[in-house]
Amino acid sequence: MRRIRVAAVGAVTLSLALAATACGGGSSTGGGSNDSPKTLTYWASNQGASIAVDKKVLQPELDKFEKQTGIKVKLEVVPWSDLLNRILTATTSGQGPDVLNIGNTWSASLQATGALLPWDAKNFGKIGGKDRFVDSALGSTGAAGKDPAAVPLYSMAYALYYNKKIFADAGVAKPPATWAELVADGKKINAKGKSALGAEGANVSENIHHVFVFAKQHGADFFTADGKPDFTNDGVVAAVQQYVGLMAKDKVIPTGDAEYAQNQSVSDFAKGRLAMLLWQSASSNLKSQGMSEDQYGIAPVPVQSGTPGAGAQVNSMVAGINLAVFKNTHNLDGATKFVKFMTGDAEQKILNTAYSTIPPVKSAQSDAAFTTPSNAVLKDTLAKSAAALPQVADESQFETAVGTAVKELFADAAAGRAVTADSVKAQLAKAQQQMPAK
Repeated sequence: MRRIRVAAVGAVTLSLALAATACGGGSSTGGGSNDSPKTLTYWASNQGASIAVDKKVLQPELDKFEKQTGIKVKLEVVPWSDLLNRILTATTSGQGPDVLNIGNTWSASLQATGALLPWDAKNFGKIGGKDRFVDSALGSTGAAGKDPAAVPLYSMAYALYYNKKIFADAGVAKPPATWAELVADGKKINAKGKSALGAEGANVSENIHHVFVFAKQHGADFFTADGKPDFTNDGVVAAVQQYVGLMAKDKVIPTGDAEYAQNQSVSDFAKGRLAMLLWQSASSNLKSQGMSEDQYGIAPVPVQSGTPGAGAQVNSMVAGINLAVFKNTHNLDGATKFVKFMTGDAEQKILNTAYSTIPPVKSAQSDAAFTTPSNAVLKDTLAKSAAALPQVADESQFETAVGTAVKELFADAAAGRAVTADSVKAQLAKAQQQMPAK
C-alpha cells in the first residue's frame, strides 16, 4: 500500500460486501460493456503530499491519454482514509468508477467480492503480458491460485531514513543493521536532546506493516496455512511486544507518537526533530517538506541479526498500489486501454519518478532514473527481503483489528502502563474475536 495513511473498515462492512456479490459490480454474470466508449471514471489514491499535488501529476497524463485515444478520463483523487470504504460501497451498489487504485494489501479481500475484473491470460495479453511485471509485485495482486484481481502500478518498500547531522552529533558512525544496534544508537541520540525513531502509533495500516515484519523476523505468521487467524501465537506476541517496546521499554520512540496517524513522523524527520524514520519510498514526501537528499541517508530496515533476506530476515512488506477495473464498467475496452497506458514504459517512468516509487514493470525499473542509491536500497529490498501481506479474503479485517490492537498498546505505552506479553496477548485475542467466523 502507499506511504501509509489510515484505512479503516470494520468486519461487518466487508461481510456485507462479500454477501452482495450478486449485485451491481459484484455480479458473477453482469460483465462489462462498451456502452460509454468515450469516457472513463478513475479513482486515484492520494500518493503525493496532497490531493492537489496528485492532480498536478496525473492530469497531464490523462490529457495525453485522451489525445491518443479520444477517451476522456474523469479523475477523482480519494484520500486513503476514505478509499477502502468507498470501494466497498461501490462493490455492493454497483455504482463505482471504471478504473481505480487499490492498496495492494487489499487485493485478495476485494477479489473475494467478485466485483473486480479478473486479469486472466487473455486480459494480461491486452496490456503486453503478465511477464512484464516483477514477481514481488504480482505476489500482492490476489489469492494464490486465482487470476489476479488487479495489475501492479507503483511498487514501494520500507527503508530506514536517517539524519546524517544528528547521527554525527551523537557519535553514531553508521546506520544500525540490527534492532539492538538501533536501540543503542537511539539512546545516544536521545542523550543529545533529539528524538531517535518516529512511528505513527494511531495509524492502523502503519502498525500492521511493522508488526507483520517483526512477526516474520520471529518466524511467525498471523494466519495458519489454511487461512485461519492465529493472532496469539508466541511468535506474534513477541513481535508486537518488541515493536511497541521501542516506545514502552527502550524509549527510542517518543510517547507523543502514539497519537500520530497522518504522516506527522515524516514531518518531524523533515524538520530535523527526529533522527530515524521507517517509511515507504519517502523521498518525494521529504522533498516536498523542504528536506534535501544530501541531509539524510537510506539503509535497509534492521533485522534481529545478520543481513536482510528471506524467512526470518524479512525487513519489509511488499508495499505498493495496484490498478483494478470494475467488472461492470460501461467502457471495458477503454478501461483496458487505460491500464495498458498507465503500465506502459513511458508512463511508468513518469509516474514512479513523480512519486519516488519503483516501477513494477521490469523494463521501466531498469531505467537509469531508478538506479540512484536510494532506489537501489528499495529495489534490493523488494527483490530479496520483502514479503507480501497475507493474501486472504479477511486481510482487510485483519488490518483493522490488529492495527487497532497495536494502537491501543501504544496508548498504554504513552500513558506509562506496562506493555507485557500478557497485555499484548489480551489485545490480540480481542482482535481475533473480531474476525469473521469460519
